[in-house]
Amino acid sequence: MSELRFVRMGFGDEAVEYQEAWDEQRRVHAARFADETPDTVLLLEHPPVYTAGRRTADNERPLDGTPVIDVDRGGKITWHGPGQLVGYPIQKLPRPVDVVAHVRRLEEALIRTCAEFGLETTRVEGRSGVWVLGDPVEQRPAPYGGRRAGLSLDLDPRLDDEEFDPRMNGPEYAPSNAGQRREDRKIAQIGIRVAKGVTMHGFSFNVNPDMKWFDRIIPCGIRDAGVASLAYELGRDVTIEEVLPVVERHLREVLENAELKPREIERTPAA
Repeated sequence: MSELRFVRMGFGDEAVEYQEAWDEQRRVHAARFADETPDTVLLLEHPPVYTAGRRTADNERPLDGTPVIDVDRGGKITWHGPGQLVGYPIQKLPRPVDVVAHVRRLEEALIRTCAEFGLETTRVEGRSGVWVLGDPVEQRPAPYGGRRAGLSLDLDPRLDDEEFDPRMNGPEYAPSNAGQRREDRKIAQIGIRVAKGVTMHGFSFNVNPDMKWFDRIIPCGIRDAGVASLAYELGRDVTIEEVLPVVERHLREVLENAELKPREIERTPAA
């Protein structure tokens, strides 16, 4: 693979509006498809915004009617905003495109980034993104008056009550408090689109955001887990400026050194 080009679009007071970044993605995407530019990663922060992928259900959106931008990526609803590093890798992949392999590479770069800061993260089967694993259920604390003491997964209303909404049941079930509950929690979200063999959209990495923004939605449509930030998990302040070069280095290592292969198509032998 050719050398990656990194573009730092804007951070902090120069955070980039979502629509502006989306327009730039499409511009770079067209240029990459035409081989007018190399593989490119756009890196930035957004002002606070909710975006919904194509699989988002109506009952996962904000209850208070907060505006949501519907986008053409995979996945469900998430939040972007200050303290979150967003990356949009725009790469040309061999056809037939192996979407899962691309997602796994992005996960790997972020797992390595977390490890460099001293945080162990992993993947969760069937759920994209990068995760901090929680404790076994029987070992989790009961921070709200002991109500969760001895709770088993079979009794968790988020799993077996289709009408249960964690957004309406106080802090005990808030996604932002998953760390206190020692549950599985997602520290980096991934949602992509591939058009004409070129990737768009990408990842958002929770460095040090206000995690309560996630409590207005069902993040990624997942009701039985929560969200995490690097700063919370490490117990210290961490800045985008500190994380940015580390993410760039691991993206370069993983993406530039990847042995890209077309997705294998299984063909049924003729009878």
